[in-house]
Amino acid sequence: MFERAILHMDLDAFFVSVECLQNNALRGKPVLIGGRSGRSVVASCSYEARRFGVHSAMPMRMALRLCPDAVVIRGDMESYSRYSDLVAEGIADDVPLYEKASIDEFYADLTGMDQHFGCWQWSCALRQKVMQETGLPISMGLSFNKLVSKV
Repeated sequence: MFERAILHMDLDAFFVSVECLQNNALRGKPVLIGGRSGRSVVASCSYEARRFGVHSAMPMRMALRLCPDAVVIRGDMESYSRYSDLVAEGIADDVPLYEKASIDEFYADLTGMDQHFGCWQWSCALRQKVMQETGLPISMGLSFNKLVSKV
C-alpha cells in the first residue's frame, strides 16, 4: 500500500496577479481589488498593500486609511475565471486525479508517483509549468492529506 501524497496549489494574490498580468503599470504598487462603496471589502490585495496592514475581507474604508495611495480596482470575475480555467487545464494535462477547490486553489492526488519520478520533484515541475504557461505565481504544499498540504 502506498502512502498518500496530496498536493495543494494556491495561486498567490490571485486577483491582483491577474490584474498585473493585464496591466504592467500595476506591478510593485499597492493594489486593492474591491468596490469603493461604504460597505465594500477588500477581495484581494497585493503584497505591497499588505505591508501597510491591509488584508482580504477588510472593509475598504479601513484599507484606504491604512494605505491611502493604493490603486483600487473593481475586479473582473470573467477574467479571473478564465485564468483559473487555464491553470486547471494545465494541471489536468498532467494529473489524473485533481480537484478545483476554489477559483484559486487546487488539490492533486499524486499517490504512487514516488515510484516513478518522486512526488516532490514532480510537484515542483508541475508548479514551474503552470507558472510558465500562465504567468501567475503559485504556492504549493505536499503532504499525506489535504489539510496538512494546505497548511
